[in-house]
Amino acid sequence: MEFKVKSAFRFGVLVALIGSIGLGAFFQPNAIAIPSSNPAPEIVPVDTNMHDFMEGMFQAPYRRLKEAIAAEPKDNSGWKAIRSDVLILAEGSNILVLRKPEKDQAKWDEFSLASKQAGEMAFKAAKQKNFAETRKAYEAMLVHCNDCHKTFANGKHQLAP
Repeated sequence: MEFKVKSAFRFGVLVALIGSIGLGAFFQPNAIAIPSSNPAPEIVPVDTNMHDFMEGMFQAPYRRLKEAIAAEPKDNSGWKAIRSDVLILAEGSNILVLRKPEKDQAKWDEFSLASKQAGEMAFKAAKQKNFAETRKAYEAMLVHCNDCHKTFANGKHQLAP
């Protein structure tokens, strides 16, 4: 009798387990793809002029980064600040590609992508806590920013490391 009860119990547990796995797979949110009738949204920049965009997007992280990278960080907090602001500037450079000027769009993209690449290099170097490489990439990023400012802002808004 004891053997039959244990066997029946094990069988019940096995059935419950298999059932719950089956039901769990059935109710997975990603298990059933429901086609969307909505097309992908168009990515459109916020309606503002370039001066307000550049000031709002880049000025604060640039100023913080300029101070943070003036000397090698002494702790993780300093490195985190550098990584954060250089990442914001690098990703901001990606966003610049959406904000094309009326003329010289190819040059605009060239400067934007060069700034992004230098910012990405600075970010990676900062993750490694390699101050010399972080600083070198940061300065390269500013060269690309300044080249763009020379071309598109009549030489105004030159950034100093």
